Amino acid sequence: MKKVAILQSNYIPWKGYFDLIGAVDEFILYDDMQYTRRDWRNRNQIKTPQGVQWLTVPVRVKGKYEQKIRDTEIDGSDWAVAHWKALVQNYARAPHFAEIAAWLEPLYLSGSYPLLSDLNRRFIQAICAYLHIDTVISDSRDYVLIDGKTERLADLCAQAGGTEYVSGPSARDYVDESVFERSGIKLTWFDYAGYPEYPQLWGDFAHGVTVLDLLFNCGRDAGRFMRYAGS
Repeated sequence: MKKVAILQSNYIPWKGYFDLIGAVDEFILYDDMQYTRRDWRNRNQIKTPQGVQWLTVPVRVKGKYEQKIRDTEIDGSDWAVAHWKALVQNYARAPHFAEIAAWLEPLYLSGSYPLLSDLNRRFIQAICAYLHIDTVISDSRDYVLIDGKTERLADLCAQAGGTEYVSGPSARDYVDESVFERSGIKLTWFDYAGYPEYPQLWGDFAHGVTVLDLLFNCGRDAGRFMRYAGS
């Protein structure tokens, strides 16, 4: 039995993204999909005294033709310093800031990321390592991609040796469940409901912010507020 999930890479995703990774044996970064503006691919949210704030990685969008996520270039490097300064400004007083900053700061200030996919994968892997999530992370480019939206997902899962495909709930709008049935692959819908609140800075609790918020505030106890993070 092998569980597989397939999802586009996101920039410093929220805790649910990492729970989906932790729930499967192989997580395929689906960056052969089209890059979409104003989406989670290159931005995420943090908590501040003034409310939720976006951190956005600037990217180059080349005209109106279909541009894949994996081909999307990052525009400049000044964003990295600005993002790190925003994290310091808003989380320096968090209980576990120093512990997380020890490995997170070099990713911002010493890393070089020409492509958005490279950036996202590097941060996702580092966060998984801290959370003791040992799921295999691969790229869709490592597999043969067939036509058909659902057919491609089922075929990717089969190529990876998967017997169960775990999908986020938003995919219900377009996934044809019969394709998985014909392929002999079990389709499971992941449920993001029911997360407990954790000690969080700055006003009313917000679940949808970057997982970095949870790490800064809870450190090694972060797994208590997730489902599939290691101990």
